[in-house]
Amino acid sequence: MKKLVGYITCAYPDVDFTEDLILSMRENGVDFIELGIPFSDPVADGPIIEEANLKALQNGFKIEDLFEVSKRVAKEIDTLWMGYFNPFYKKGVDFYLKKAKEYGVKGFIIPDLPHEEAKRYKKEFDKYSISLIDFVAPTDSFERIDSIVQDAKTFIYLVAYAGITGSGKNEDLSEIIKNIRKVSKTDIFLGFGVNEKTAKQRSKNVDGVIVGSAFVKILLDDSLTNREKIDNISRLASYIKNEIN
Repeated sequence: MKKLVGYITCAYPDVDFTEDLILSMRENGVDFIELGIPFSDPVADGPIIEEANLKALQNGFKIEDLFEVSKRVAKEIDTLWMGYFNPFYKKGVDFYLKKAKEYGVKGFIIPDLPHEEAKRYKKEFDKYSISLIDFVAPTDSFERIDSIVQDAKTFIYLVAYAGITGSGKNEDLSEIIKNIRKVSKTDIFLGFGVNEKTAKQRSKNVDGVIVGSAFVKILLDDSLTNREKIDNISRLASYIKNEIN
């Protein structure tokens, strides 16, 4: 069965809501939860997730909120931390790895950490048995793909197009998927632009999809109560899980 990764902005509007939302998403087909760490300059994200980042920071997000949510949910669902490298660098990657190990977090997704820079941290991640998720882009050559994925763990994050999250672009990825399969047996998950309309088509030939903006759009809808947000996101998760399978 193909897997569904659900991205949400951590602790927005608060920790208790995030916990309730994650547990509901798990019950509705989400296999991994990607906890987005609010950051002031989320360069890989489109306007929806960027707005959620800003609102979370304005709402007083602290890194301790990430730890608290993880402590509550990581034992219930495979949990990933998605964040930009600046906060990890500021406190030290080892600091975050120790915390992640303590709470049972499975891996980190750091979109602005190039492969060449990421390699220097792989030993630290291996020491804690935590994955640093590798990205492959449609523009990568076969030689570069081989270099990126040779020790990939958990899954390979295949970016659906060159651009930012939430865009509606569409590219033929069949050749790049074949190239990845030639050099790695690790699962391939497709991210960027996956929603209820595109999930079925974009899940072809891959092992899972990553959905972010479609969920966060509901999270930002102030016309809904918190209960309605949880219900709507959960229904959407269930629909997408069925579509990809």
